[in-house]
Amino acid sequence: MFEELYHWMLSWAESPYAVPALFGLAFAESSFFPVPPDVLLMALTLGNPSWGMYYAAVTTAGSVLGGIGGYAIGWGGGRPLLRRLIGAERMQTIHDAFERYEGWAILIAGFTPVPYKVFTIGAGAFYVNFKIFVLASMISRGARFFLVAGAIQLLGPWMKALIEAYFNYFTVVFVLLLILGFIGVGHRIKRTTHSHVQNG
Repeated sequence: MFEELYHWMLSWAESPYAVPALFGLAFAESSFFPVPPDVLLMALTLGNPSWGMYYAAVTTAGSVLGGIGGYAIGWGGGRPLLRRLIGAERMQTIHDAFERYEGWAILIAGFTPVPYKVFTIGAGAFYVNFKIFVLASMISRGARFFLVAGAIQLLGPWMKALIEAYFNYFTVVFVLLLILGFIGVGHRIKRTTHSHVQNG
């Protein structure tokens, strides 16, 4: 089934409605569709590299708006749906992640291969701050799709094959670098604040 969906998505690349399809698939993937929009994004960028950033922007907009739709589903009664989709144990794990990390959980889920729809519905179901949810979604989804389109623009078909084969590894490295970067910024802020207090 997933292979058929994959080829169905690729078929839109040759359609005059490719851009609306890209937006619609990105929207749907954030709440219920199983195949990520990267598939069509890569195909379109390969076919027209100069438009890669535009395609990435369309994908990001569709995904963030779809995420807001998923949030609304969760807010309106997503707990029973989540329990049916992933089970009570995993649902509790997501609840714990939101309680502990909130925006960080969305940032990581939005960039990695973790099913983003689970976190969009979960964010609504567990009443994550809406502004934090939207901001984290914009950052993480934008980073992912612009990075994919930019890599295809620079390196073409070779990079497409590499992304498809090793995307999970790339995301782990990215998340580690992101976390280390924020830790470094946090330490710098603390040191600066401490220095001002001592000098004051």
